[in-house]
Amino acid sequence: MTLLFCSASDNAEDWRREIAKRLPDLEIRVWPDVGDPADVTMALVWKPPAGMLASLPNLGLIVSLGAGVEPLLEDPTLPDVPLVRMVSDGLTIDMAGYVALQVLRWHRQMEEYAALQAAERWQPLGHKPASDVTVGILGLGELGTASAGALRSMDYRVLGWSRTPKSVDGVESFAGADGLAAMLPQTDILICLLPLTPDTRGLLNAGLFAALPPGAVLVNAARGGHLVEADLLAALESGHLRGASLDVFAEEPLRPGHPFWSHPAIRVTPHVAAITHPSRSADQVAAAVNAFRAGRPLPNQVDRQRGY
Repeated sequence: MTLLFCSASDNAEDWRREIAKRLPDLEIRVWPDVGDPADVTMALVWKPPAGMLASLPNLGLIVSLGAGVEPLLEDPTLPDVPLVRMVSDGLTIDMAGYVALQVLRWHRQMEEYAALQAAERWQPLGHKPASDVTVGILGLGELGTASAGALRSMDYRVLGWSRTPKSVDGVESFAGADGLAAMLPQTDILICLLPLTPDTRGLLNAGLFAALPPGAVLVNAARGGHLVEADLLAALESGHLRGASLDVFAEEPLRPGHPFWSHPAIRVTPHVAAITHPSRSADQVAAAVNAFRAGRPLPNQVDRQRGY
């Protein structure tokens, strides 16, 4: 059995080295050096060229290098074979840290203090305790649950919304359309960690922003497709939203001249909230390969109907 690696944004040799430590007998090829396509039975990929996976006649397993799989599902030629997504402790820890950083950034007024430093002004600003700040998390999967735990450890009030009801320690949970309508008016800082599906695409829109209290902040670390960009700009310009931290975008890289780059109330990071590091994620690849070889149930297999 042969594994094909394909990603323009990941170091192929780092992945080859870490996988070989765990599966020394596995042949690994790196796209575009495919060799005989008929040899390839498994693929480890992130945003492969459209149609590339369909060119592998004996492909039986696809492993995504990311927690999200919508770039794969958007390929109309995607082979109908099992698809596994990445769910690792490293990704979860990274995301919880990013979420905590952004919440602290806006709650503790770090932008305002940076401006005061530049002006050489010693001016303490008003401060609310964390217990008086409500953070709402859209998505209570692995990433959302870990992020909620990190925020609860700092005494923030945490609300969580999901498609179906969930119970998470220390989190007041909401579900469905009625639950979202009930949660939003209470939310000072809204975190989006949802999978991108037909139901969640464009969810971060003018109607949702209007339901948040004045002065609320948006943090999107899920997918750019959740956000209606023009609606966010309008909500910021009107003053209804105070700011936004964005790690993901409809088109990546974010194009030069895009208004997000220079907007004074938007903070941009280049899709780095949670990084799939080979040294701490290769175990998951090995587990998927071994399960596939043995004909056992695959870990973290994607339900294509749900999109995650």
